[in-house]
Order: sequence, then C-alpha cells, then structure tokens
Amino acid sequence: MFLEAFDLTGKVAIFVGGSGGLGKTISLGLAKAGANVIPVSRSKQRNEEVVKEIEASGVQSLLTTVDVTREEEVQRLVEEVMSKFGRIDILINAAGINYKKPVIELTVAEWDHVIAVNLKGTFLCCKLVGEKMLAQNYGKIVNIASLGSHLGITRSAAYCASKGAVLQLTKVLAAEWASHGINVNCISPGYFKTALNEKMLSEKETYDKIMNRTPMQRLGVPEDLVGATVFLCSDAAKFITGTTIEVDGGFLSMAL
Repeated sequence: MFLEAFDLTGKVAIFVGGSGGLGKTISLGLAKAGANVIPVSRSKQRNEEVVKEIEASGVQSLLTTVDVTREEEVQRLVEEVMSKFGRIDILINAAGINYKKPVIELTVAEWDHVIAVNLKGTFLCCKLVGEKMLAQNYGKIVNIASLGSHLGITRSAAYCASKGAVLQLTKVLAAEWASHGINVNCISPGYFKTALNEKMLSEKETYDKIMNRTPMQRLGVPEDLVGATVFLCSDAAKFITGTTIEVDGGFLSMAL
C-alpha cells in the first residue's frame, strides 16, 4: 500500500533541537513512525527526558549532547551515532536563538551568536552528517526555517538574516546532493508559542496583528509540525528536494 512509503521503521535520525518544546513532540512523532531518534541539544537533562520517552515507544535512541557552533562537537556526535547504529538516514536541524531588539541596539556579539547557532550550526551539521549520507548514497535532511526566512520581522535582524540564509543553504545542498540520493528540504513554521517568542506573543497588539493575518485564526501547536516532518523524512517525498513547506496557518498566503 502507498502508506508504506511513510514508514520510517529502522531509520536513524539525528534531531538537533529535538528535546525542546516543539522538538520533543516531533521527536516522538518520528519515533511513532518507526525511526530510531537521537534528540540533541546542549542540555543533557532535557535530552535524557526525551530519550526515555523515545525508548519507551519501542525504538532506540542515544543520550548525548552537542554545541552546534563547535565543529569538533558535531563531529563527535556523528561518530557516536555511527558507532552505535552504523548509519545516519535523517538529519533535522532545529537549533535556533534570537535577540529581540531593534538593529541599532543589537551588539556585534549578539549578531555573531545568532549567526553561529542558526546558520553556522546548520552548516556544520549538514556538512558532517552529509559526508556519511554521501558515502551511503541516501539521506533526508530537513532544516527548520522560519517566517523570517521570507519576511522582514522587526527587531529580528540577525534572526531573519540567519534563517533566510538557511533557506538558501538548503537549496544549494539540494542541488549538489540530489544525484547522491539525498533530499534536502525546509519547513517554515508560522507562529507557535515557544520560549523564543512567548514574551512577544503575550503583547496584545502583536498577537492581534498576527491573528489578523492568519487565515486559520490560531497559533500553531507542536503536533502541526509532525506530519510535514515525517513526510519529508520518508520515501513518500523522494522526488521533493530544495523546497519549503510552510506550516503557518496560511500566514504567508495572506497579503492583508
């Protein structure tokens, strides 16, 4: 049956940012689809909690940490996963930070930090995991972009610059690696309540502006991202690469 194409049984997935608010739900969704999921961040405690839930669902995982801005740590992560599983089939890059302030108040150090985590980290993970995928002639990479990849969001200069670059990096990798059996795509989430934007969404004026431009008239919930992620990680999407799925309640489709 065609539904078998969505089955991830036996696949090995590294999920950078997979123990965060949205990431945890997606990690568990991938596990329910049959994948062995390794959720990583800098927080060992948070990773451990998600690893336990993943393993309780009947698949395998691995407890480890990573700072995606450091090449040696990303390399260590890759080797740990390869040592246990012998392959890496899926990579999801969802690490992201922001300093919500006007450009004139943004320091160079803050700019560098955002670019390092959001863009350099994505590059390093794609490069070092990609080397393993190229060797096996198979892989699925999903980079988490943003509405800021498409639009100018005030008080988010470094964030939008980094996420716009992630979208373009995705296209380049898709073009370079398509002939090697590797699909590289993006997901652009709309407005979801997370630790990153909770304060902003608590401002009534800002919240009302978002709702007025969101045809579905609600914020996203973590479960809204699971289907798109499983799809792009599965063979159901084997002829899709270099594209972006916008999970935004119609936000980008509405001009006013």
